[in-house]
Amino acid sequence: MSNNIKISYYTDACPAVRSFLTYIGSVKNCSPKTVNEYYTDLRTFFRFMKIFKGKVPDDCEFESIDISGIDIDFISSITLQDILEYMNYLKMSRSNTASTRSRKVSSLRTFFNYLCNKTGQIALNPTTELETPKKKKSLPKHLSLEQSVSLLESVDGKFAERDFCILTLFLNCGLRLSELVGIDIGRINFDEKSMVILGKGNKERVVFLNNNCIDAIKNYLAVRPAQAASPADSRALFLSRLNKRISPKTVQWIVNRQLAEAGLTDMGFSTHKLRHTAATLMYQYGHVDIRILKDILGHENLGTTEIYTHLSTEQLKNAASSTPLSSVKIKHKETK
Repeated sequence: MSNNIKISYYTDACPAVRSFLTYIGSVKNCSPKTVNEYYTDLRTFFRFMKIFKGKVPDDCEFESIDISGIDIDFISSITLQDILEYMNYLKMSRSNTASTRSRKVSSLRTFFNYLCNKTGQIALNPTTELETPKKKKSLPKHLSLEQSVSLLESVDGKFAERDFCILTLFLNCGLRLSELVGIDIGRINFDEKSMVILGKGNKERVVFLNNNCIDAIKNYLAVRPAQAASPADSRALFLSRLNKRISPKTVQWIVNRQLAEAGLTDMGFSTHKLRHTAATLMYQYGHVDIRILKDILGHENLGTTEIYTHLSTEQLKNAASSTPLSSVKIKHKETK
C-alpha cells in the first residue's frame, strides 16, 4: 500500500475516520504502518463507544462491532468523561500498559484535533484536557562494553561479513530494526562516511559512519551476492540467503543466534536493546551531548532521549555500593 491511502482499504471505518486516515497518509506523509496503527486505535475506541452508549446489544462480540455507520452527531456527543471511561476499560479489561494507553491517547488527540481545528466538523475537542497516562520510569536495558565486544567477536560462519556488519551498525549507529533493513547501497556516501536512512514516520536523516562501520560495509560488499532476486532487491544493502532484501524477522533471528553464541541469552537482549546499547555507550564513553544524541537516534522529543542521562547517576550509585569497604560495620562493644 502506498502513502496515498486507498479509502476502499478502510471500508469498515466511518467517513470521518477514513478522511482522517487519508489526511495523515497523503498530507502528513505518515508511513502505512503508522496509518494502520491510527486505524486500529480508532476502531477499538469507537467499538467501545458503541457499547458504552448502548448502540449495540450487550452480548455483541467486540471484534464484530461495525463502526462504518458512525456519524458526526455521534462523534460530537463524545465527552471527556466518555474517553476517561475508555481509558479505564483499556487498563482494566484489556490490560494495556501505560505506554500503550499513552499511544492511544495520542491517536485520539490527533484525530479530534483534525475534526475540530483542521476541518471544523465538530465544535468542541473532548481531548483538550485529556492527560497522558504516567509511565513508569526505568532505565533502558543494554549490553555492557565488554558484552558488546564479545557479541562482535562471536560472529562466524557462512554469512559472517554480513552478520558482523549488521551488528556493527546496530551497536555504532543506534539504528532501529526497520531502519537497518531499509538501508540502500545508493544512499551510502563512502567519501563523506555517511548514509541516508528512512526513519520513523517516513522521515529521512543522515547517519555518520565511523571507520569500523565503513570497513564492515566494504568487507560485506566484497562478498555480497552480485545478483539480487529482483531489481528492487538489488538496491538493498543487506540480502538474505535467497538474495532478497533481508527481513526484520531474519535480522532478529541473526541477532538472537549471535547473542547465544556470545553466551548472552536469557538476559532480555534484542535488536532494540542494541539500539539502547549504542546510545548508552555514546553517552557514557563518548560524552555525546544529549541534544546531539537525540538527532543521532532520530527522536522527535528531547524527553525521549533524556532517559540516557540517568545512566551515569545509576552507575554512581552502583559504584558507591560496590566498594570493598561497603560491608564493614562498626564493631559493637560487648556489654559487661
